[in-house]
Amino acid sequence: MTSLYGYTCGEGETDLVLLHGWGLNAEVWQSIVPRLSAQFRLHLIDLPGYGRSQGFTAMTLDEMAEQLLPSLPPRAIVLGWSLGGLVATQLALTAPERVRALITVASSPCFTASDEWPGIKSETLHGFQRQLSNDFQRTVERFLALQTLGTESARADARQLKEVVLSQPIPSVEVLEGGLEILREVDLCSALPGISQPFLRIYGSLDGLVPRRIAQLLDQALPFSPSVVIEKAAHAPFISHPDAFTQHIMRFSDELST
Repeated sequence: MTSLYGYTCGEGETDLVLLHGWGLNAEVWQSIVPRLSAQFRLHLIDLPGYGRSQGFTAMTLDEMAEQLLPSLPPRAIVLGWSLGGLVATQLALTAPERVRALITVASSPCFTASDEWPGIKSETLHGFQRQLSNDFQRTVERFLALQTLGTESARADARQLKEVVLSQPIPSVEVLEGGLEILREVDLCSALPGISQPFLRIYGSLDGLVPRRIAQLLDQALPFSPSVVIEKAAHAPFISHPDAFTQHIMRFSDELST
């Protein structure tokens, strides 16, 4: 039977589940694990088909969340980055009794741009899907480079992301195409007011994939959900600004207990 890969570390009493983004795996969190280990019991999971969670085919967002549900500890804070943010949001919506609080990082309820909504052009995501079959490695590298573009440490950050990809089994083209399809098709905007848990949103001011204007739009639509924009960060703020990033996580968790 195919099963998800995950492991637990940390000495804290609060369960924090970390869900990575498209093309990557749970090792992407290694730079912040030491900073969070004293306060949290960390659950690092490779999404279905990614990293060490091999044997899965492409999934819809609903299917991915359903597959993850058995791996969640009871009443955990669930943090998702980028694509992982969509999965975390779906878990909060469909299994609120299992998700104590939600944190999304450089994520959007709708990644595709429209006249009313900032995001990635649909044809750009289509282009990545087409290129995957022709030149897998170069396509993934281009996408990783977009995630760090504009930061002071862009080259080092992109190199770190690439090392994470290469450190574990590579997802299949089918799984990667399925992930891009989720980014292109899913729109959870109308569902977000249904989130009942405490909900923190973290963004990078230089993010080219999830523009900072999304933070302002959701601030208006979701007055119960605070947002943080980390200055000079792009799509991977936990890599470029790990100290600031983890401080926001710890502060949010502390407020849950007061």
